[in-house]
Amino acid sequence: MKALNWRRWLNTLGPVLALAGVYGLFVLIAPPSFATVRNLETIARQTTIVGMAALGMTVVIIAGGIDLSVGSVVALSTVVIALLLQDAGAGPLISAAGGVAAAAFFGALSGLLITRLRVVPFIVTLGMMLVVRGTAKGLAREQTIAVDPERLVWLEGLLRSVAGREQSWMLVPPGVWMWLILAVVMALFLRYTRLGRHSFAIGSNEQTARLCGVAVERVKVLVFMLGGAFAGLGGLMQFSRLTKGDPTVAVGLELDVIAAVVIGGGSLSGGEGSILGTIVGALVMTVIASGCTQMGLPNWVQEIITGAIIVAAVAVDRLRHRHAL
Repeated sequence: MKALNWRRWLNTLGPVLALAGVYGLFVLIAPPSFATVRNLETIARQTTIVGMAALGMTVVIIAGGIDLSVGSVVALSTVVIALLLQDAGAGPLISAAGGVAAAAFFGALSGLLITRLRVVPFIVTLGMMLVVRGTAKGLAREQTIAVDPERLVWLEGLLRSVAGREQSWMLVPPGVWMWLILAVVMALFLRYTRLGRHSFAIGSNEQTARLCGVAVERVKVLVFMLGGAFAGLGGLMQFSRLTKGDPTVAVGLELDVIAAVVIGGGSLSGGEGSILGTIVGALVMTVIASGCTQMGLPNWVQEIITGAIIVAAVAVDRLRHRHAL
């Protein structure tokens, strides 16, 4: 029993200790500007897009799935928001809701295809990655959609730095607070709601969950719809940074999102994962990128380090499963 408790604590605190170690290392070897409050705010802002999409991906992976269409959904969301703002004349709130709704629709469509066709999520979402990207390019007529700055209102300020502004008391931009609040909501969702518990049950053993009365197909559709909605929220943050709709943006973002979940202790076999771990995983990648950039290291070094951490995280996950058996 004690060994089980120690293992549980290690699984929870392991990613946090890894983040502290990575940050501490760069504090020692990187220029003094790395440890400044300004740079900490920059790290938080740069993590928000991946971190927001990763909240939904956490639930998808816990339920034993995976979604390779996240980057395309983010791009689609920016396009829909821009079209609603500029061409339809909608307000910022309705436009943002429209972008998230479009993303949730394609997430639900992926879930329906997976459950109805009984095809593995990897194949379905790989196809949806192309379908959604093509849809985004078609809606945008294969060009970026500029938006009149007067129509943006508060949208452009979601991830704008608060340094030197009246909102400096907020410490970080509103978009970062939005991400953190939604993270708390999702943590409570996974722990206390029926859908959250059923997601863990399906990811751990789908057949057992089915025998226990869990509506597996319905849960999967809802989980993928939720993943799509959070990818749409990531698209909202991306739009705030770009202030335009871009159908070519976020190529490969799904790899960063999946990596954040895996580094944070999520298992690609399903049944394991946490919101805290995902946040830490996303921050680890951003801290590495920030530290390497400030040290003047080329981008390929960042990619090697991040890739090595991902492989190590998966290896640790495999070892944990072997010991559990």
